[in-house]
Amino acid sequence: MALRQRFASLDHKIRLKGDEAQHEQTDAWSNRDLIPLPPWRRTWGWFHFYGFWAIASLNIANWQTPSTFLTMGLSVPQAMLIIVVGRILIALFSTLVAWAGLEWHIGFTVQNRYSWGLRGSYIPLLQRILLNFIWNAVQCWNGGRLIAVCITAIWPSFARIPNTFGPDMPTTTYEFVGFVVFWFLSTPFLLIRPEKFKIPFLVVCLWCGLGMLAWMIWALVVAKGVGPLWNSGQKLPASSPWGSSWLIMAGINQTLGGLAAGITNGSDFSRYARAPKSYVIGTITSCLITGVLVSLIGLVTAAAAQKIYGEVYWNPPDLLMVMMDNGNGSSKARAGVFFLAAGFAFTAMFENICGNAVAGGIDLAGLFPRYIDIRRGAIITFVAAWIVQPWQLINRATTFISVLSSFSVFLAPIIGIMTCDYYLLRKRRVRLTHLYKTKNSSYYFWNGVNWRAIPAWICGWAPTIGGLVVTVRLDPTPPRPLVQLYFLAFFIGFFISAIIFYFLNVLFPVPDMDQIDDVDVYGSFSPAEARKIGIIPLDDDTIVGKPAAEDGRRSAENVVVGDMGSKV
Repeated sequence: MALRQRFASLDHKIRLKGDEAQHEQTDAWSNRDLIPLPPWRRTWGWFHFYGFWAIASLNIANWQTPSTFLTMGLSVPQAMLIIVVGRILIALFSTLVAWAGLEWHIGFTVQNRYSWGLRGSYIPLLQRILLNFIWNAVQCWNGGRLIAVCITAIWPSFARIPNTFGPDMPTTTYEFVGFVVFWFLSTPFLLIRPEKFKIPFLVVCLWCGLGMLAWMIWALVVAKGVGPLWNSGQKLPASSPWGSSWLIMAGINQTLGGLAAGITNGSDFSRYARAPKSYVIGTITSCLITGVLVSLIGLVTAAAAQKIYGEVYWNPPDLLMVMMDNGNGSSKARAGVFFLAAGFAFTAMFENICGNAVAGGIDLAGLFPRYIDIRRGAIITFVAAWIVQPWQLINRATTFISVLSSFSVFLAPIIGIMTCDYYLLRKRRVRLTHLYKTKNSSYYFWNGVNWRAIPAWICGWAPTIGGLVVTVRLDPTPPRPLVQLYFLAFFIGFFISAIIFYFLNVLFPVPDMDQIDDVDVYGSFSPAEARKIGIIPLDDDTIVGKPAAEDGRRSAENVVVGDMGSKV
């Protein structure tokens, strides 16, 4: 009995507590971070979304993007064409997915409940959690390389630190120290809630953006112009089985796939928007302008550096080490390198926190709402980096990393189902209260699973999985049709799953798909929003401004909602 009481006491202590007067009930399907966000928590303006997408652009991966396409044998104009078209499509698909968050203020975790069923939503959710764990660890490792450059710029002897690890450890002391420092420096940022991300976004954009421009200008001045890399023409090998058109298509697919995870959970962050136009303006300008400019700056800098050093350095940490002669350079060179490396490192740090740790926290909250909120979930995701051991993945399992990079094969069908369901089947109408209960819920379907989503999802990735396998295995003579399907994987997965899901719902219709609540139970909408949607708002003092007055709270608690059959 005493042991049971202790467990009950512990359970009470670790359970999340919410202000039920603000409708932040905590149960098996709901907590403060899963309910539709009320107006006072929606703090993101256009610059927040500009910064959100900027951190996905102001990074090493986007800097190196042109190199991927040039090594295929494509020309510089062809590489830039891929980048521009890819960025336009990223903005389009992101907006399609994020619109449910803008209109109904719910995130990816809850959004999938009306498509997959309350329990079926665990299928896309678990995929996202796996990706968050692994990519968080990989990003920490890559950020650690930049921190190692920063340390070398301060203490040049660090570049020559002896390797204390044995031959069985697939890393060096130099790399591991950078990882540890990066991990610990990142940890305090986990305590920042998404509502307060404006200052980190501002610092990242100014620091890293100005640093990149300064780096390009320095390289052009020292080299007195760009090098031969800038004028690279098409150099497809004579033995290449692919023409430039197929390679361009593969590049566009790769560009979309690289950000598929961020596209999928777009509503996790769009729900923080003050207004839809904030999301649209910030996303489009950042995706198109910043995304393209960073790739262009990386290309120009690499071309100019080729004239200076005689080699092409696409990886910023490698080029930075060469610039300061591996720590033996002048104090001015080391100061400049420190500024650049620190800017890249801070960008990688906050990109990882926002795109992996916080997103992982939201997803974990969907699995265990009683015990995990965004902050706890982000900490769990970050601690998991030590379990994942990225030094093993980066330095040994290159095939595994290739598989992760191609995971859009499975994510694109999910995006297709989400888009079809929201726009074509539900006509952008959602019954919010039914997303947080199993009894008499329109979204419980069959035992909590909407079976229509499962075959639609499988049919989306089945045609392209063969191409993924032969590509990752580096088969010397893979079947041409399989690879061609893989080059179109994102579009095939999106459209096949959307079409099949649509016709399954036509053949086996779900009743009342376009129903909404009669009353704004969660205080999610301003009076103007409620009138536009056609629902009864709560008292104005309950939904406008931060906390409500006690009288307003009591009146909200006494609202009886539609067919819920209980007071909220």
